[in-house]
Amino acid sequence: MHNIHEPKLISGNANPRLAAAIARRMSMHRGISVDLVNARVERFNDQEIFVEVFENVRGEDMFVIQPTSNPANDNLMELMIMADALRRSSAARITAVIPYFGYARQDRRTKARTPISAKLVANLLTEAGIERVLTMDLHAAQIQGFFDIPVDNLYAAPIFALDIEHHFRGQMDHLTVVSPDVGGVARARELAQRIESGLAIVDKRRVRPGEVAEMTVIGDVKDQICIIVDDLCDTAGTLCKAADKLMEKGAAEVHAYISHGVFSGPAVERITGSQLKSVVVTDSIQANETVQSAPNIRIVPTAPMFAQAIMNIWQGTSVSSLFEHATLAPIYEGLYTPAG
Repeated sequence: MHNIHEPKLISGNANPRLAAAIARRMSMHRGISVDLVNARVERFNDQEIFVEVFENVRGEDMFVIQPTSNPANDNLMELMIMADALRRSSAARITAVIPYFGYARQDRRTKARTPISAKLVANLLTEAGIERVLTMDLHAAQIQGFFDIPVDNLYAAPIFALDIEHHFRGQMDHLTVVSPDVGGVARARELAQRIESGLAIVDKRRVRPGEVAEMTVIGDVKDQICIIVDDLCDTAGTLCKAADKLMEKGAAEVHAYISHGVFSGPAVERITGSQLKSVVVTDSIQANETVQSAPNIRIVPTAPMFAQAIMNIWQGTSVSSLFEHATLAPIYEGLYTPAG
Protein backbone atom coordinates (compact mmCIF):
# COMPACT_ATOMS: atom_id res chain seq x y z
CA MET A 1 0.00 0.00 0.00
CA HIS A 2 1.31 3.45 -0.90
CA ASN A 3 2.29 6.09 1.60
CA ILE A 4 -0.86 8.20 1.41
CA HIS A 5 -2.45 7.90 4.84
CA GLU A 6 -6.15 7.17 4.51
CA PRO A 7 -8.93 7.49 1.95
CA LYS A 8 -11.13 10.37 3.05
CA LEU A 9 -14.52 11.29 1.59
CA ILE A 10 -16.04 14.74 1.26
CA SER A 11 -19.37 15.61 -0.32
CA GLY A 12 -20.98 18.60 -1.93
CA ASN A 13 -24.71 19.27 -2.02
CA ALA A 14 -25.52 17.42 -5.26
CA ASN A 15 -26.13 13.94 -3.84
CA PRO A 16 -25.44 13.71 -0.10
CA ARG A 17 -27.49 10.51 0.21
CA LEU A 18 -25.18 8.65 -2.18
CA ALA A 19 -22.09 10.06 -0.44
CA ALA A 20 -23.37 8.85 2.94
CA ALA A 21 -24.15 5.42 1.47
CA ILE A 22 -20.62 5.15 0.02
CA ALA A 23 -19.17 6.03 3.44
CA ARG A 24 -21.29 3.31 5.07
CA ARG A 25 -20.15 0.72 2.53
CA MET A 26 -16.51 1.68 3.03
CA SER A 27 -17.02 1.27 6.78
CA MET A 28 -18.20 -2.28 6.08
CA HIS A 29 -15.20 -2.98 3.81
CA ARG A 30 -12.62 -1.64 6.25
CA GLY A 31 -14.15 -2.70 9.54
CA ILE A 32 -13.75 0.82 10.94
CA SER A 33 -16.04 3.82 10.75
CA VAL A 34 -15.53 5.94 7.64
CA ASP A 35 -17.24 9.31 7.96
CA LEU A 36 -17.56 12.17 5.51
CA VAL A 37 -15.07 14.95 6.23
CA ASN A 38 -16.73 17.72 8.21
CA ALA A 39 -17.10 20.72 5.91
CA ARG A 40 -19.59 23.35 4.92
CA VAL A 41 -20.51 24.14 1.34
CA GLU A 42 -22.72 27.20 1.45
CA ARG A 43 -23.78 30.22 -0.54
CA PHE A 44 -23.61 33.92 0.14
CA ASN A 45 -26.73 35.97 -0.50
CA ASP A 46 -25.73 36.49 -4.12
CA GLN A 47 -25.38 32.68 -4.54
CA GLU A 48 -21.58 32.81 -4.56
CA ILE A 49 -20.30 29.46 -3.29
CA PHE A 50 -18.15 29.22 -0.17
CA VAL A 51 -16.38 26.10 1.13
CA GLU A 52 -14.72 25.55 4.50
CA VAL A 53 -13.13 22.25 5.54
CA PHE A 54 -13.10 21.76 9.32
CA GLU A 55 -10.68 18.81 9.47
CA ASN A 56 -6.99 18.41 8.74
CA VAL A 57 -6.53 16.86 5.27
CA ARG A 58 -2.78 17.38 4.87
CA GLY A 59 -1.25 14.38 3.13
CA GLU A 60 -4.60 12.62 2.77
CA ASP A 61 -6.09 10.83 -0.25
CA MET A 62 -9.27 12.87 -0.82
CA PHE A 63 -12.33 11.70 -2.75
CA VAL A 64 -14.83 14.46 -3.58
CA ILE A 65 -18.27 12.95 -4.27
CA GLN A 66 -20.27 15.30 -6.47
CA PRO A 67 -22.34 14.49 -9.56
CA THR A 68 -22.74 17.50 -11.85
CA SER A 69 -26.48 17.04 -12.29
CA ASN A 70 -29.21 19.71 -12.19
CA PRO A 71 -28.38 22.48 -11.34
CA ALA A 72 -25.33 21.50 -13.40
CA ASN A 73 -23.47 24.80 -13.19
CA ASP A 74 -23.87 25.15 -9.41
CA ASN A 75 -22.77 21.58 -8.77
CA LEU A 76 -19.80 21.91 -11.12
CA MET A 77 -18.66 25.09 -9.35
CA GLU A 78 -19.06 23.40 -5.95
CA LEU A 79 -16.84 20.55 -7.15
CA MET A 80 -14.10 22.88 -8.40
CA ILE A 81 -14.17 25.10 -5.31
CA MET A 82 -14.00 22.06 -3.01
CA ALA A 83 -11.02 20.79 -5.01
CA ASP A 84 -9.30 24.16 -4.71
CA ALA A 85 -9.90 24.24 -0.94
CA LEU A 86 -8.40 20.76 -0.57
CA ARG A 87 -5.42 21.55 -2.81
CA ARG A 88 -4.64 24.67 -0.77
CA SER A 89 -4.95 22.55 2.40
CA SER A 90 -2.12 20.25 1.16
CA ALA A 91 -4.18 17.15 0.37
CA ALA A 92 -1.87 14.52 -1.16
CA ARG A 93 -4.25 13.60 -3.98
CA ILE A 94 -7.72 14.74 -5.03
CA THR A 95 -10.01 12.36 -6.88
CA ALA A 96 -13.34 13.65 -8.18
CA VAL A 97 -16.06 11.00 -7.85
CA ILE A 98 -18.62 12.17 -10.42
CA PRO A 99 -21.37 9.52 -10.64
CA TYR A 100 -23.11 11.59 -13.33
CA PHE A 101 -20.84 13.69 -15.53
CA GLY A 102 -22.79 16.72 -16.77
CA TYR A 103 -22.02 18.34 -20.13
CA ALA A 104 -21.12 14.88 -21.50
CA ARG A 105 -23.66 15.26 -24.30
CA GLN A 106 -21.59 18.12 -25.72
CA ASP A 107 -18.68 15.91 -26.74
CA ARG A 108 -18.30 17.09 -30.36
CA ARG A 109 -19.22 19.90 -32.71
CA THR A 110 -22.49 18.97 -34.40
CA LYS A 111 -22.84 22.33 -36.16
CA ALA A 112 -20.65 25.28 -37.02
CA ARG A 113 -19.80 27.74 -34.23
CA THR A 114 -20.74 25.43 -31.35
CA PRO A 115 -18.59 24.47 -28.35
CA ILE A 116 -17.19 21.16 -27.17
CA SER A 117 -18.25 21.80 -23.60
CA ALA A 118 -17.18 18.38 -22.29
CA LYS A 119 -13.57 19.24 -23.14
CA LEU A 120 -13.90 22.65 -21.46
CA VAL A 121 -15.22 21.00 -18.28
CA ALA A 122 -12.34 18.51 -18.35
CA ASN A 123 -9.87 21.41 -18.53
CA LEU A 124 -11.59 23.24 -15.68
CA LEU A 125 -11.54 20.21 -13.39
CA THR A 126 -7.86 19.58 -14.06
CA GLU A 127 -6.94 23.23 -13.44
CA ALA A 128 -8.87 23.14 -10.15
CA GLY A 129 -6.38 20.58 -8.85
CA ILE A 130 -8.23 17.31 -9.47
CA GLU A 131 -5.74 14.54 -10.24
CA ARG A 132 -8.10 11.66 -11.02
CA VAL A 133 -11.74 11.20 -12.03
CA LEU A 134 -14.03 8.32 -11.13
CA THR A 135 -17.33 8.34 -12.99
CA MET A 136 -19.99 6.01 -14.38
CA ASP A 137 -21.41 5.48 -17.88
CA LEU A 138 -20.10 8.52 -19.66
CA HIS A 139 -22.47 9.52 -22.45
CA ALA A 140 -19.54 9.22 -24.86
CA ALA A 141 -16.60 7.00 -23.90
CA GLN A 142 -14.12 9.18 -25.79
CA ILE A 143 -14.57 11.90 -23.12
CA GLN A 144 -11.96 9.98 -21.13
CA GLY A 145 -9.47 11.21 -23.71
CA PHE A 146 -10.42 14.85 -23.02
CA PHE A 147 -8.59 14.57 -19.70
CA ASP A 148 -4.81 14.57 -19.23
CA ILE A 149 -5.32 12.79 -15.90
CA PRO A 150 -6.48 9.20 -15.21
CA VAL A 151 -10.22 8.58 -15.69
CA ASP A 152 -11.96 5.45 -14.41
CA ASN A 153 -15.32 4.98 -16.14
CA LEU A 154 -17.47 2.42 -14.31
CA TYR A 155 -20.46 0.74 -15.93
CA ALA A 156 -23.99 0.22 -14.66
CA ALA A 157 -24.48 -2.83 -16.93
CA PRO A 158 -23.03 -5.34 -14.41
CA ILE A 159 -25.43 -4.05 -11.74
CA PHE A 160 -28.32 -4.16 -14.21
CA ALA A 161 -27.44 -7.75 -15.11
CA LEU A 162 -27.59 -8.74 -11.42
CA ASP A 163 -30.94 -6.95 -11.06
CA ILE A 164 -32.40 -8.57 -14.17
CA GLU A 165 -31.27 -12.05 -13.14
CA HIS A 166 -32.91 -11.48 -9.75
CA HIS A 167 -36.23 -9.96 -10.89
CA PHE A 168 -36.77 -11.98 -14.08
CA ARG A 169 -35.80 -15.37 -12.69
CA GLY A 170 -37.57 -18.09 -14.65
CA GLN A 171 -38.20 -15.71 -17.56
CA MET A 172 -34.64 -15.23 -18.83
CA ASP A 173 -35.34 -17.16 -22.05
CA HIS A 174 -38.01 -14.63 -22.97
CA LEU A 175 -35.93 -11.45 -22.60
CA THR A 176 -34.79 -9.20 -25.42
CA VAL A 177 -32.53 -6.23 -24.77
CA VAL A 178 -33.45 -3.19 -26.87
CA SER A 179 -31.32 -0.21 -27.83
CA PRO A 180 -33.50 2.93 -28.17
CA ASP A 181 -31.27 4.21 -31.00
CA VAL A 182 -28.48 3.06 -33.28
CA GLY A 183 -25.87 4.92 -31.23
CA GLY A 184 -26.60 2.84 -28.13
CA VAL A 185 -26.19 -0.57 -29.78
CA ALA A 186 -22.80 -1.25 -28.14
CA ARG A 187 -24.26 -0.61 -24.67
CA ALA A 188 -27.30 -2.82 -25.37
CA ARG A 189 -25.15 -5.58 -26.88
CA GLU A 190 -22.96 -5.68 -23.76
CA LEU A 191 -25.97 -6.13 -21.47
CA ALA A 192 -27.48 -8.73 -23.84
CA GLN A 193 -24.24 -10.71 -23.72
CA ARG A 194 -24.17 -10.55 -19.93
CA ILE A 195 -27.69 -12.00 -19.58
CA GLU A 196 -27.46 -14.14 -22.75
CA SER A 197 -30.51 -12.63 -24.40
CA GLY A 198 -31.53 -11.45 -27.86
CA LEU A 199 -30.97 -7.93 -29.16
CA ALA A 200 -33.25 -5.49 -30.98
CA ILE A 201 -32.93 -1.85 -32.04
CA VAL A 202 -35.42 1.00 -32.26
CA ASP A 203 -34.17 3.16 -35.11
CA LYS A 204 -35.46 6.71 -34.90
CA ARG A 205 -35.34 9.59 -37.34
CA ARG A 206 -35.45 13.12 -35.94
CA VAL A 207 -36.82 16.14 -37.78
CA ARG A 208 -35.26 18.47 -35.19
CA PRO A 209 -33.65 18.10 -31.72
CA GLY A 210 -36.10 16.61 -29.23
CA GLU A 211 -38.70 15.70 -31.88
CA VAL A 212 -38.87 12.21 -33.36
CA ALA A 213 -40.60 11.82 -36.73
CA GLU A 214 -40.47 8.06 -37.24
CA MET A 215 -39.46 4.89 -35.39
CA THR A 216 -38.67 1.45 -36.77
CA VAL A 217 -38.05 -1.72 -34.77
CA ILE A 218 -35.19 -3.85 -36.06
CA GLY A 219 -35.43 -7.40 -34.70
CA ASP A 220 -38.17 -9.75 -33.51
CA VAL A 221 -39.83 -8.66 -30.27
CA LYS A 222 -43.15 -10.50 -30.57
CA ASP A 223 -44.16 -12.09 -27.22
CA GLN A 224 -40.82 -11.01 -25.72
CA ILE A 225 -40.16 -9.16 -22.46
CA CYS A 226 -38.30 -6.16 -23.83
CA ILE A 227 -35.69 -4.36 -21.77
CA ILE A 228 -34.70 -0.95 -23.12
CA VAL A 229 -31.25 0.08 -21.93
CA ASP A 230 -29.83 3.60 -22.18
CA ASP A 231 -27.30 5.81 -20.40
CA LEU A 232 -29.70 8.61 -19.50
CA CYS A 233 -33.34 9.62 -19.55
CA ASP A 234 -34.06 13.33 -19.83
CA THR A 235 -37.65 14.20 -20.80
CA ALA A 236 -38.58 10.52 -21.44
CA GLY A 237 -40.32 11.35 -24.72
CA THR A 238 -38.23 9.01 -26.86
CA LEU A 239 -38.27 6.29 -24.18
CA CYS A 240 -42.07 6.25 -23.94
CA LYS A 241 -42.49 6.33 -27.72
CA ALA A 242 -40.07 3.41 -28.04
CA ALA A 243 -42.16 1.46 -25.51
CA ASP A 244 -45.32 2.20 -27.51
CA LYS A 245 -43.63 1.01 -30.70
CA LEU A 246 -42.44 -2.23 -29.07
CA MET A 247 -45.91 -2.99 -27.73
CA GLU A 248 -47.32 -2.25 -31.17
CA LYS A 249 -44.92 -4.87 -32.57
CA GLY A 250 -46.25 -7.50 -30.16
CA ALA A 251 -43.96 -7.27 -27.12
CA ALA A 252 -45.40 -8.92 -23.99
CA GLU A 253 -43.95 -6.30 -21.60
CA VAL A 254 -41.55 -3.37 -21.80
CA HIS A 255 -39.13 -2.41 -19.04
CA ALA A 256 -36.26 0.10 -19.09
CA TYR A 257 -32.87 0.22 -17.39
CA ILE A 258 -31.35 3.71 -17.34
CA SER A 259 -27.96 4.64 -15.87
CA HIS A 260 -28.79 8.28 -15.08
CA GLY A 261 -32.30 9.48 -14.30
CA VAL A 262 -32.14 13.14 -15.31
CA PHE A 263 -35.96 13.31 -15.47
CA SER A 264 -36.52 16.90 -16.58
CA GLY A 265 -39.87 18.57 -17.19
CA PRO A 266 -42.72 16.10 -17.79
CA ALA A 267 -40.50 12.98 -17.66
CA VAL A 268 -41.97 11.34 -14.54
CA GLU A 269 -45.54 12.09 -15.59
CA ARG A 270 -44.87 10.57 -19.02
CA ILE A 271 -43.33 7.43 -17.52
CA THR A 272 -46.18 7.01 -15.03
CA GLY A 273 -48.76 7.19 -17.82
CA SER A 274 -46.79 5.10 -20.32
CA GLN A 275 -46.81 1.41 -21.25
CA LEU A 276 -43.50 0.92 -19.42
CA LYS A 277 -44.08 -1.66 -16.72
CA SER A 278 -40.95 -0.52 -14.86
CA VAL A 279 -38.10 1.94 -15.24
CA VAL A 280 -34.99 1.09 -13.23
CA VAL A 281 -32.44 3.87 -12.64
CA THR A 282 -29.33 4.13 -10.51
CA ASP A 283 -28.94 6.65 -7.69
CA SER A 284 -26.17 8.55 -9.52
CA ILE A 285 -28.55 11.53 -9.50
CA GLN A 286 -30.41 12.13 -6.25
CA ALA A 287 -34.09 11.32 -6.81
CA ASN A 288 -36.67 13.90 -5.77
CA GLU A 289 -39.98 13.02 -4.10
CA THR A 290 -41.81 12.82 -7.43
CA VAL A 291 -39.39 10.20 -8.73
CA GLN A 292 -39.45 8.25 -5.47
CA SER A 293 -43.26 8.13 -5.41
CA ALA A 294 -43.68 7.08 -9.07
CA PRO A 295 -45.23 3.58 -9.06
CA ASN A 296 -43.20 2.24 -11.99
CA ILE A 297 -39.78 3.79 -11.23
CA ARG A 298 -37.33 1.79 -9.13
CA ILE A 299 -33.87 2.88 -7.94
CA VAL A 300 -30.87 0.56 -7.65
CA PRO A 301 -27.86 1.51 -5.51
CA THR A 302 -24.39 2.26 -6.85
CA ALA A 303 -22.76 2.82 -3.44
CA PRO A 304 -21.36 -0.75 -3.18
CA MET A 305 -19.62 -0.39 -6.55
CA PHE A 306 -18.31 3.13 -5.94
CA ALA A 307 -17.09 2.23 -2.44
CA GLN A 308 -15.13 -0.73 -3.80
CA ALA A 309 -13.75 1.37 -6.67
CA ILE A 310 -12.54 4.01 -4.21
CA MET A 311 -10.88 1.32 -2.11
CA ASN A 312 -9.20 -0.13 -5.20
CA ILE A 313 -7.89 3.29 -6.28
CA TRP A 314 -6.56 3.96 -2.78
CA GLN A 315 -4.88 0.56 -2.63
CA GLY A 316 -3.55 0.80 -6.17
CA THR A 317 -5.43 -2.28 -7.39
CA SER A 318 -7.59 -2.90 -10.47
CA VAL A 319 -10.78 -0.90 -10.97
CA SER A 320 -11.71 -2.72 -14.18
CA SER A 321 -12.15 -5.92 -12.14
CA LEU A 322 -15.51 -4.44 -11.09
CA PHE A 323 -16.76 -4.93 -14.65
CA GLU A 324 -16.83 -8.69 -14.06
CA HIS A 325 -19.84 -10.53 -12.65
CA ALA A 326 -17.67 -12.72 -10.41
CA THR A 327 -16.19 -9.63 -8.72
CA LEU A 328 -19.33 -7.51 -8.48
CA ALA A 329 -21.81 -10.20 -7.35
CA PRO A 330 -20.21 -10.66 -3.87
CA ILE A 331 -20.21 -6.88 -3.38
CA TYR A 332 -23.98 -6.85 -3.94
CA GLU A 333 -24.61 -9.95 -1.84
CA GLY A 334 -27.66 -9.35 0.31
CA LEU A 335 -29.28 -7.13 -2.31
CA TYR A 336 -29.50 -9.81 -4.99
CA THR A 337 -29.73 -13.52 -4.36
CA PRO A 338 -27.53 -15.67 -6.63
CA ALA A 339 -29.13 -17.01 -9.79
CA GLY A 340 -29.85 -20.68 -9.74
